[in-house]
Amino acid sequence: MKVIDLTEEHEPLFFCCLEDWSEEIKEAGSHKELWYSRMKEEGLRVKLAEDDSGVIGGMIQYLPIKKSHVEGDGLYFIYCIWVHGYKKGRGNFQKRGMGKALLKAAEEDAGELGAKGMAAWGVSLPFWMKASWFRKQGYKPADKDGMAQLLWKPFTEDASPPRWIVQKKKPEPVPGKVTVTSFMNGWCPAQNMVFERAKRAAAGFGDTVEFQEFNTSETEVLQEWGLIDALFIDGRQVRTGPPPSYEKIRKKIRKKVRKL
Repeated sequence: MKVIDLTEEHEPLFFCCLEDWSEEIKEAGSHKELWYSRMKEEGLRVKLAEDDSGVIGGMIQYLPIKKSHVEGDGLYFIYCIWVHGYKKGRGNFQKRGMGKALLKAAEEDAGELGAKGMAAWGVSLPFWMKASWFRKQGYKPADKDGMAQLLWKPFTEDASPPRWIVQKKKPEPVPGKVTVTSFMNGWCPAQNMVFERAKRAAAGFGDTVEFQEFNTSETEVLQEWGLIDALFIDGRQVRTGPPPSYEKIRKKIRKKVRKL
């Protein structure tokens, strides 16, 4: 097993987060590709892990924290580290050390680029991006927002811990209409999928529904709202993890439309 830098050959695989077998992930559109083309000019780094036969089984993406949705100085931030764990497609590569190898390679790379430390986010539940896994790799808690934890590993004595960007406001309903507001980060196909489903569901109700969209990979949008990805219907937030189906989103909108 070895860790390699992302090349043009593997970009399509990276854009679908190694799930090239999934029909569902196609609903996410080309948002990650557009995000990548923009953010690689801002210092985005991507590494892949391949097994001894050359099959890609894992990935990590990280960039200077000032270009992320987290507040910090002199750090690099891990957007996502993912080792393919499904039997479908390329198969299950977890429990083989790929995650640790990817993290170590990213930390070494960031250190060579002058980073004072590495930050990452995790969740308290036992699945993807587990906070407990990062703690086992030497990361310390820095901030918390519900189930989402912000962790970090300093490389230098003068490094300062990161902080979540605080939500500053929420969408206001439009009088006489149902208002659907979607915040899309661009880097995560799962959340891009939510955005596309919400947009399609809202369009099905014509002029009775006002659809508002915000791209939070744009710094000014992120700073204005303090949100990275979210879905609101008439100002009330809808849970987006795991991604709700198109039918579920449409049902929630229809319920509001019937009350107009």
